Amino acid sequence: MTMAGRPLRIVQWTTGKVAGEAVKAIVERPDLELVGAYAFSKEKVGQDVGDLVALGRPLGVAATDDIEAIIALQPDCVVYMPLHPDVDHLTRLLGAGINVVSTAGFITGRAYGPETRAALQNAALAGGASLFGSGINPGFAEYIATVASGPCREVNYVRVTESFNIGLWAADANQDELGWGRPAGDPGHADDIEKATAVFGDAVESIAAHLGLPLDDIRCEVQFAHAASDADVPGRAVKRGSVAGIDVRWIGSEAGVDLVEAQVRWTVAADLEPAWDIAMAYLIEVRGTPQINLRVDVLPADITTFTLEDASAMGSMITAMPVVNAIPAVVAAPAGIVTYADLPLVSSRLRAKR
Repeated sequence: MTMAGRPLRIVQWTTGKVAGEAVKAIVERPDLELVGAYAFSKEKVGQDVGDLVALGRPLGVAATDDIEAIIALQPDCVVYMPLHPDVDHLTRLLGAGINVVSTAGFITGRAYGPETRAALQNAALAGGASLFGSGINPGFAEYIATVASGPCREVNYVRVTESFNIGLWAADANQDELGWGRPAGDPGHADDIEKATAVFGDAVESIAAHLGLPLDDIRCEVQFAHAASDADVPGRAVKRGSVAGIDVRWIGSEAGVDLVEAQVRWTVAADLEPAWDIAMAYLIEVRGTPQINLRVDVLPADITTFTLEDASAMGSMITAMPVVNAIPAVVAAPAGIVTYADLPLVSSRLRAKR
C-alpha cells in the first residue's frame, strides 16, 4: 500500500537487534521508504543507519536524538522499538499525526495503566493517528488463536501457551526483571514477574475483545521451578535451588467464569524441580464446538547451517516483523489505539526465491 501513489515514509526508532531486523525488511519493500531514525546514544547520532544495524551498506539516513527533527520529517509511521517506552515521546508523535507501530510491551495499553492508556488514546485521536502494538511476545500467537476459532460454532475457552527454554537469551536486558537465579521463595519475586509480564494481560484482553466478549477481571498466577543442579546460563548465575523456571498464567474471566488464558512457561535450564515439559513451541487450544488445537513451531529455513547467532537473529525477526508487516494497515486504520481486531488480515509478502 502507498500513500497518494508514493511509498509510506518510515522512521525507525532505536537501532538495536530487533530494530536491525526491522530495517532490513523496510528497505526491501517497495511500498516503504526509510526516511529517518532515532537513536538514544549520543555516539550514534549522525551515523548512517545501515552502519548502525550492520546492514553492510549505507542507506543515506543518519540517526538523530531530536524528536522534533523526527516530527519535521512528517513520516507516515514510526516503528517504535525501545526496550522501555517513553510515553511523552509516544504522545508527541501521535499528537503530531504520526502513526506508530510498537514492540515496546504494548497491545491494548492495559499494562501501561488507565491514565497512560487514556493519554495515548487522546493523543492519537487528536492527531488523527493510529497506535498498534504487537506486544513483543506475545503478539502473533494470540492473533493466530483468534483466527483458529473461525470454524467453531461457539468458543468457551481459549488458551495460548508460550513454552520455551530461553537460556540462550537469558543475558539480554529484557530478562533482567525475570529474576533468574533468585533464591526459592524470595519475597516479592512473584510480584516482579507479574509486573514484567503485564503485557500478557493485554493479550488476554485483546483475544476476548476480538471474539466479542469484554472481560470484567484479569488476574495473574505465578509458579516457579528451581534448578536441580548448578546451571550453565549465559550471563546469569543460576545455582542449585534457585529459580530456573517461571510459569505465568494471565487469566481473563467474565461473571466469575474463566474464558481466556495466556500462559508463559519459560525456563533457562533443563534439570528442574519440579520437572516441566517444555514444548519449544506455541500451543494453542480453542475449546468449543468443535475444539481446535494448534502447535506453532518457529524453525529456521535451513537447520543444517543454523548457528546460535542465527537463533538470536530469528528471535529478533519474529519480534520485528509483526509490526513491520502491519504498517500499511495501521496507516489506513481509524485514529486511536488499534489491535488486530481493527485491521484487515496482516501477513507477510510472497516472493519467489531464485
